[in-house]
Amino acid sequence: MRWIWCLIMVLAFGQAQAQKQAKEQPVEKERVGAPVVLHRDTLFYIYSPVGSFSQQERADAINKRVLQLAEERFLQPDSIQVVENVLSADVVYMDRVLMSITEEDAKAADRPRLELASLYAAKIKESTARSAEQYSLRSILIEIGMAILVLLVFFFLIKYINKFFQYIFGKIEEQQGTRLKGLRVKDYEMLTPEREVAVVLTVAKFVRLITLFVMVYILLPILFSIFPWTEGYADTLLQYIIDPLRNIGVSLINYIPNLLTILVIVTVTHYVVKFLHFLAGEVETGKLEISGFYRDWAKPTYNIIRFLLYAFMFVVVFPYLPGSDSPIFQGVSVFIGILFSLGSSSAIANMVAGLVLTYMRSFKLGDRIKIGDISGDVIEKTLLVTRVRTTKNEDITIPNAMILSSHTTNYTACSEQSDKGLILHTTVTIGYDVPWPKVQQALIAAALATPNVEKTPQPFVLQTSLDDFYVSYQLNAYTFATSKMAMTYSTIHQNIQDKFNEAGIEILSPHYRAQRDGNMVTIPEQYLPADYQAPSFRVEQQQVKPEMASQKL
Repeated sequence: MRWIWCLIMVLAFGQAQAQKQAKEQPVEKERVGAPVVLHRDTLFYIYSPVGSFSQQERADAINKRVLQLAEERFLQPDSIQVVENVLSADVVYMDRVLMSITEEDAKAADRPRLELASLYAAKIKESTARSAEQYSLRSILIEIGMAILVLLVFFFLIKYINKFFQYIFGKIEEQQGTRLKGLRVKDYEMLTPEREVAVVLTVAKFVRLITLFVMVYILLPILFSIFPWTEGYADTLLQYIIDPLRNIGVSLINYIPNLLTILVIVTVTHYVVKFLHFLAGEVETGKLEISGFYRDWAKPTYNIIRFLLYAFMFVVVFPYLPGSDSPIFQGVSVFIGILFSLGSSSAIANMVAGLVLTYMRSFKLGDRIKIGDISGDVIEKTLLVTRVRTTKNEDITIPNAMILSSHTTNYTACSEQSDKGLILHTTVTIGYDVPWPKVQQALIAAALATPNVEKTPQPFVLQTSLDDFYVSYQLNAYTFATSKMAMTYSTIHQNIQDKFNEAGIEILSPHYRAQRDGNMVTIPEQYLPADYQAPSFRVEQQQVKPEMASQKL
């Protein structure tokens, strides 16, 4: 155990000494140098200023001198030498000084001054010699030949690409009527075979243009990279494509976690909506019964819950969408929201009214209703409007807000919910000279003779008023055929006329004077006896005694 303890003490002492030396040793700041560059090739860095010249100013001056040297037509690289002076070591070319290496430069590079100057001179010699070789007549001729060869290759590529697309165009035209038979959606022909061929040809031509553009865009960097003085343009053109593709790729890779989150949220919402659709279908068909919940509530309730679920899903997914934190995206969203809120006030009112009408169960599809002065059958019922088809086959669209603010009469609901049916009623006025039992009997007979009128319960008559010249009789009859109300009323009125005429009852409308002498009855001739003659005026003479006459005089 003693030797283990000694080992621990030695390690601890060594670590303490190392920490002490690290604290005592000064931390050298990272030095930033100015590069010396020739044709995008970095030769070395300048780390120290000289006098009033900074590192960057020194590097710029050296760049200028080295570039002039590289562009000389009759360059002699072996003439680049190092000359040592008292204060510096100079890199010279013949009688020109290219740069000077000071003691500060040597300390920064941690090398002897002469060795550092020789190293820099070798790099300048190598770079200028290589540059001179590239700009020589032989190199230029070789580069021109390579450029011509590249142009020939691209010429033939483009030529055969055009021929290939011409072959594709011909094959597309040959498919008209065989594979390209047009596009139909049920009974509607969206695209004829000719139009479908034209659409496919347009897409193929667009693909050809894109292909040619890509070929030309590839050609230009290749040509520019052949010549040294245009290499920069080649890199620039390539960067125009590479940088966006790289950014897109990096963005897609970084977006994968958010994309997975969105997929999970959308998938869960999708299956929840499918489950709710199944439950709504079960309730609507009557397989699932919920106390106090009607069948016709199933579909609208499902639509409302589905809308709320999708809205909640969008709110949750929105922060994960690309660009959701962009001020432009947020500004556009706010602008669209303001436009929607300002322009949809009436639409929202109709939607709310549609929901209220759904749960009020005022009517359903197929019901015969009356809204204000409009009577007809309900043929469509949406959140915004209700469409009613009148007995004249007029389709009238009524906003739901208007329906909610007015009263609605439903003729079908009472006939379906009651075992007696809907009561049809009409009023006729008959003079006091006709006995009321006779009138009631004729009215009931007229109702029983009408189709769609129920025999049980039996029609009945109410005397609604005793007016100055006539009595008002109201005929009431039961029916379940609410969709044929107009025809039933018409038939009842026809039968009333027939039964009254058969019973010898006159319908005095407009008013007739009660004096019958000398006047023909209003009953049509076919209901009168064959020997009927209009009665003559009855004139009675009364004999007056003489004494009474004298008294009157």
